[in-house]
Amino acid sequence: MGNDERELYSVGEVAELLGLHVRTVRNYVREGRLKAVRIGKQYRISKENFAALTGRPVDGTADRPADGTVPVPTPAPAPGHVEVSSIVQIDALGPDAAHRLSTFVTASTRSARDTADPLRVQTVYDKERTRMKIVILGGAAATADLLHMIDGLLGPDNDLLASTDTSTGGQGADRA
Repeated sequence: MGNDERELYSVGEVAELLGLHVRTVRNYVREGRLKAVRIGKQYRISKENFAALTGRPVDGTADRPADGTVPVPTPAPAPGHVEVSSIVQIDALGPDAAHRLSTFVTASTRSARDTADPLRVQTVYDKERTRMKIVILGGAAATADLLHMIDGLLGPDNDLLASTDTSTGGQGADRA
């Protein structure tokens, strides 16, 4: 693979570069968050697709330390760049309402926005605890807008998340 523009990485190499578990990277590929090509039984990720996921370029191997480890490329932060990490936990939320909220939140972050740094959102639902967590990474203003929207959706005056499933024991509402 002498051509730098066509260099491909294995799932294991991407996991090592990002400090993630191999299964997490495979899940990213299956979910479509990371584009990859399947060669035989293995996925291969191009430099461009890796850069698209991380928002940072992949350095060549010339900068690798003598011990053979792979350095994690760190982009120079733009002056005044702010990034916010937020975790929203919502208790007493039924699975149907969690699915609706997850769809609404992820769709709203994918809508056309005039920003070079789009929000990155991941939702997790714990069925046993009827608890949902929303992890948000991005700029301060966009994160604040999304948090405001979530707060409005979960407010007492909004019945968007009213339960239609029977898994909550027929209590009628997903949010206590």
